[in-house]
Amino acid sequence: MDKMGFDAVIFDLDGTLLDSLEDIAAAANLVLSEIDKPTHPVADYRQLVGDGLAMLFQRAVPECESQPKLKEECLRRFEAAYSECWNNRSKPYEGIENLLKTLNEHRVRMSVLSNKGDVFTKRCVQHFFRTVEFEVVLGQTDRFPRKPDPASAIWLAEQFAVDVDRIAYVGDTNTDMKTALGGGLYAIGVTWGFRPESELVAAGAMQICKDVGQLVDCLLGSG
Repeated sequence: MDKMGFDAVIFDLDGTLLDSLEDIAAAANLVLSEIDKPTHPVADYRQLVGDGLAMLFQRAVPECESQPKLKEECLRRFEAAYSECWNNRSKPYEGIENLLKTLNEHRVRMSVLSNKGDVFTKRCVQHFFRTVEFEVVLGQTDRFPRKPDPASAIWLAEQFAVDVDRIAYVGDTNTDMKTALGGGLYAIGVTWGFRPESELVAAGAMQICKDVGQLVDCLLGSG
């Protein structure tokens, strides 16, 4: 990577900007309890999340794959449960708020792309990053396939109207790395999120950042 940094960045949300695992796990476990299914330790949700809510419940309740009505019931119940707890324990990772403000000051353009439902994605960004300027905040909708399909990332990149090789994509899972690479973006993996460094490397991460300081240097070109 050259020393000039990037003109624009697309960020994943959960596990990248926001430490939200406990609230997601609490809501999902409440749903599992309500439908008389085994719950899972919070740590297990590191592997269960990342590919959208429907996939979370297919992983947590294998019967969901062959029982669409059960899956729909889980999704409905989760929305109600998560509405009550989405900001109980969630918080930005240490240093993230300063990172985002620094990028704003350097006029690096930013958007958020998440497999979390669009309503909750927007709610979380507005609540936890209310002083940060993002151009677009986009969660999962019917408009685009969920990540790792790159269609949503390609659309976001087009909104920046800068050369694609000047756009970075930052995330914490193999899904994010595949999304970035599929969209022709510079794939940066961060290790403080939900998945291990080995997964990011195997998925083709072009840069690994182990702390926020490294990410600042990478995005601004000072390292």
